[in-house]
Amino acid sequence: MKILNVIGRLSPLDGGPTKTCPELAGALAERGNTVDIYTTNMDGDHELQVPVGKPVEFKGAHITYFPIGKPRFWAFSYGLAKALSRDVPKYDIVHIYSFYAFHGLATGYYCRQYKIPYILQPHGALDPYLYHRHRFRKYVAEWCYENRNIRGANAILFNSEEERRLALPFIDHKPQLVVPLGLHVQDYRPVPDRGSFRSRYPHLNGKKIFLFLSRINFKKGIDLLVKAFARLLQSRQDIHLFIAGPDNEGYGDLIRQWCQEAGITSHVTFTGMLSETDKRAILVDADLFVLPSYTENFGVTILEAMVCGTPVLISDQVNIWREIVEGGAGEAVPCEVGKIAERMQSLLARPDLLKQMGERGKALVEEKFRWESVARLQEEAYESVLTAHSGVGVL
Repeated sequence: MKILNVIGRLSPLDGGPTKTCPELAGALAERGNTVDIYTTNMDGDHELQVPVGKPVEFKGAHITYFPIGKPRFWAFSYGLAKALSRDVPKYDIVHIYSFYAFHGLATGYYCRQYKIPYILQPHGALDPYLYHRHRFRKYVAEWCYENRNIRGANAILFNSEEERRLALPFIDHKPQLVVPLGLHVQDYRPVPDRGSFRSRYPHLNGKKIFLFLSRINFKKGIDLLVKAFARLLQSRQDIHLFIAGPDNEGYGDLIRQWCQEAGITSHVTFTGMLSETDKRAILVDADLFVLPSYTENFGVTILEAMVCGTPVLISDQVNIWREIVEGGAGEAVPCEVGKIAERMQSLLARPDLLKQMGERGKALVEEKFRWESVARLQEEAYESVLTAHSGVGVL
């Protein structure tokens, strides 16, 4: 197959699809497909230092970056639109990542124009928690082009059954596909020696480490985590919280303020964005990975924790919580401070259970979340769309 992926940006500051889109493209290319990614060079308020308008090879796939224009918040790019108008007919299928941005408008238009089948991947945008945020701005985008994009799509792609269920009221009875995200497990083998990260902080000797590792963002429930951790500190002092991840919105300043007001600053360490080596080292050393998000489409960092043998505690608003709980790799709690603190305490009291959860997490990733198996499922999803589309065209 000749597959075109279109995404607004691939900035490492954004996480989520900016990482998984190239990885999936590479895994599909390894299966013999021709896979291209069209995107912009947007990197927050700056531009990525990449060649513009020339394909860059990535694990067998090719990424072409186009100059970002104005308005930046919409990720507008004239060069991207011009390339789409020329190249869309060359592909068998087009995969559009995320909603409410210029690349979706332009790609959907040219796919319908040339009758090339396309799928939309909302990446959590149709979760009610996010769907109702900035509703007026999104309503304008829906009225102008997004509703037409949904009507014309050959299918809507979700990364979990929970995401699909939450989005049903908003997708106009379109065909639905569910394909998870994945990891290159071999990249995490062998895991770092336990204690390599902890050794940098001698004062933490003998302490239990809680780890938050994700984008520093309002939706991640860090306010709940800080309050729960502060409550737990009232009964035990042998704990420390690491907050790791990129902060491209300045939200970290507010979190530091909360820690200061709660009197827990000396028990919390902010690491900023970690290198891949340091990320794996801290995951191995953490006693419990905690992600109490108010909404989470998938959570690749959860897979990263599990593949390193780290037990996880997540909220029941993380869309793969059922898979995690059923696989015995972790536990899920409501977005309530008391419930989170209680579960953190009870899990620390059961080191045998934590060890079992860590082992089951590694097995779960091996079984369901390797890129090799995910790419096969994605390929089958594309083939089902092409079969249904054959001789029909797009409305």
